Amino acid sequence: MGTRQWAICYNFRRCFIIETTKYNVSKDIAKRTYNGICFDSLTEMRYYIQIVLPGLASGEITECELQKDYILQEKFIRNGKTVQPIKYVADFYLRFKDGSEQIIDVKGLADSTAKLKRKLFWKLYPNLDYVWVSYSAKDGGFVDYDHLQSLRRDRKRQSKNNQKETT
Repeated sequence: MGTRQWAICYNFRRCFIIETTKYNVSKDIAKRTYNGICFDSLTEMRYYIQIVLPGLASGEITECELQKDYILQEKFIRNGKTVQPIKYVADFYLRFKDGSEQIIDVKGLADSTAKLKRKLFWKLYPNLDYVWVSYSAKDGGFVDYDHLQSLRRDRKRQSKNNQKETT
C-alpha cells in the first residue's frame, strides 16, 4: 500500500487540499472525464477535445485509439521466475486519411522512465511517428515537447541576460 499524496490548490482566494496520484493528477475523475472517457490528465482531455475530435469530424483523422499498448520488452524466465514485459501505453494512436500513423503522448514534464521508454520505442518501432506534445498557452497551444523545452530554455537564458544588463 502506497503513501497518500496531497496537493494544495488555490481557487478564487480559497485554499483547499486535494488527494492526488503519484503523477500529481487529481483523483477527482469527473474533472478529467469527457463523453464517458476518463483521461489520465486534463491536458490529455484537452488534446482530445481540441485536436482529435475536430480531426475526426473533418475526416483528416480516420482512426483514433486511446491507451494503445506497445511491448518494449517481452516477458521472460530468469532463474525460474517470470519477469514481466515492459509495456508502453500510448495516449493516442492516430491514423490519417493519407494512411500515415502517429503515436501521441501528451506530456507535462517527462521523468527518467518516460525518457527511457521513448528511446526503447524509437529503437523497436522506427517506422512509427512517435511524438510527445505539451500544452503552452504562451506558445500557441499544443506544441512538440522537445521544441517547447528549447523555447523555455531560450526564454530563461534571455531573461538572465536581461537581468545582467539592467544591473
